[in-house]
Amino acid sequence: MQALQQYIKTYFDLKANDLAILASLFITEKLSKGEYYLKTGSYDSKLSFIKTGHLRIFDYTDAKDITQWISSPGDFITDLQCLVFQGPARKNVQAISDCELFTITKTNYQRLPDIIPQWHEIEKIFIAKCFMTLEDRVFGFLSLSAEERFQRLFDYKRELFNQVPLHQIASMLGISPETLSRIRKNLNS
Repeated sequence: MQALQQYIKTYFDLKANDLAILASLFITEKLSKGEYYLKTGSYDSKLSFIKTGHLRIFDYTDAKDITQWISSPGDFITDLQCLVFQGPARKNVQAISDCELFTITKTNYQRLPDIIPQWHEIEKIFIAKCFMTLEDRVFGFLSLSAEERFQRLFDYKRELFNQVPLHQIASMLGISPETLSRIRKNLNS
């Protein structure tokens, strides 16, 4: 439970009592490698923190899949379209490895304003932080070279390069697997 509370504190500014209340609403969930956490078009939303393993957010375009992001231990995972707006999930989320998750169901998530009086303000700040992260990623794609994007990801999530298929990392960086190999080779020489 200590790890869960630490993960929650990373994203939500809560008092100790509210933190304990929120943590008590989470359950432990396991996914096997290849199992889907969420599929495009489904309405089965939830919010989870990853305790172990990696999850890949992706979708298909023109007969190939595009990796949007790879989430690691300590990261949260959800589809805001589904969780907040009650719409269909926009992306697929699949376990790259066996995963253990701390999960709050959509039903319990929707109860939070009744349980934690300042939840709407806390949630607004959380979603604003998500938006800022998205803005940073978009700006990085527009302003950084492939090598700079690689280096930024390597500095931020070094463990991915030993635990996740490289073609998925290449997709997430918006480059081909061959370009990723060339960049790695040039940086190692």
